[in-house]
Amino acid sequence: MLGDYRIKGRRASDIAADIERAVGAGELAPGATLPPLRDLAGELGVNPNTVAAAYRLLRDRGVIETAGRKGSRVRPRPVTTPRDQIHIPVPPGATDLSSGNPDTALLPALAPAVAVAAAQGDRDPVLYGHPTADPGLLDLAGAAFRADGVPGGRLAVCSGSLDAIERILTSRLRPGDLVATEDPGWGSLLDLLPALGLRPVSVRLDDEGPLPDSLAAALAAGARAVILTVRAQNPTGAALTERRAADLRAVLAGYPGALLIEDDHGHGMVDLPYRPLVGGTAAHWAVVRSASKAYGPDLRIALAIGDPETIDLVLGRQRLDAGWVSLLLQRTVAELWRADAAPAGTVAAVYRARREALLAALAAHGIEAHGASGLNVWVPVPDEPGVVAALVQSGWVVAPGARFRMQSPPGIRITIAGLEEARAPRLAADLAGVLHSSGGRSRST
Repeated sequence: MLGDYRIKGRRASDIAADIERAVGAGELAPGATLPPLRDLAGELGVNPNTVAAAYRLLRDRGVIETAGRKGSRVRPRPVTTPRDQIHIPVPPGATDLSSGNPDTALLPALAPAVAVAAAQGDRDPVLYGHPTADPGLLDLAGAAFRADGVPGGRLAVCSGSLDAIERILTSRLRPGDLVATEDPGWGSLLDLLPALGLRPVSVRLDDEGPLPDSLAAALAAGARAVILTVRAQNPTGAALTERRAADLRAVLAGYPGALLIEDDHGHGMVDLPYRPLVGGTAAHWAVVRSASKAYGPDLRIALAIGDPETIDLVLGRQRLDAGWVSLLLQRTVAELWRADAAPAGTVAAVYRARREALLAALAAHGIEAHGASGLNVWVPVPDEPGVVAALVQSGWVVAPGARFRMQSPPGIRITIAGLEEARAPRLAADLAGVLHSSGGRSRST
């Protein structure tokens, strides 16, 4: 169960701290099962309630999870575990289709935009007490939100989508609150929620987005917040149709007290229309757009628009910790946006062609796959570890679906960003061979 490691401590806080230290040091691996409460209490000579309190602390900190009758175990990606401990090495000569990164060849050159931003900083250095948001960037973001039918609200600049979502959640929720989120969904978000002491509630989805009955069930169960992706959903590529958006708005209208967050990380590299869910009866809401996929992950810029009260809370807390997001970065993004350095239509067309080439190649082998938009294709498989390992042997590194799932069936995520169309048939053939040898089923079997 724990190998050579032995848990120590007499108080709940000491027991929790010892386990958390062991996870961070790699002595307890992701997925390791912890002893039952009474067994550990007997070993340590403490009351079972003390161990229960320690496990509760660890759950609230995102270190462990409860797996029903299977007891408690270290989360697949606990907050204290370095991410490289679960990274799949890319052998020499293999193609990495696991990262979720954009194609660097489609990212704009940064030097000209950085030079413009730096020159502005030289003319008017940013000092403490200066405005914390670039007016030009806010104007561009506001115009884009309005063009997509997002209602008017206040704007905030954050350090990426996850930073924005975390700030919005902590402004409105408290530890123990339920949050409805897509399953499968963005792995980093699924890790963030328990790290904040929040409890995710699974919302199933298909190619048209979250299923209305599943969302309704999550809200009826007491979810105080909803986080949904309108297009380029990670990992499945789902994108809302107008019909599905209308059905979801009808569900949300019955729960006006729920915080609604829309994640539009695909802005700037997706050619499907934006179909907002906000603007109905939700009193507190936000739409978050990142520059990472269109302009590069290192820019760390996301724009959030929301109801004034929520955004005021976000900005107020930001002033107390980070202070502001670098104006040099903000101005760089504004210059890239203004110059149309990475034309959204052109970039989206390339990604669409690569995605559709893989989907067609998989369909030719009778393999079910999903990818209506964005950078990823989701393929249901019967045995994630076996399929992932076999594909590595064939020269392909894909992401195991366990990184993105709560209750949904197994699958793998294939990032198509750097997969040339001509190589899609070979990948599909290799995957078909793996599924056939492992006894997996496709649509034609």
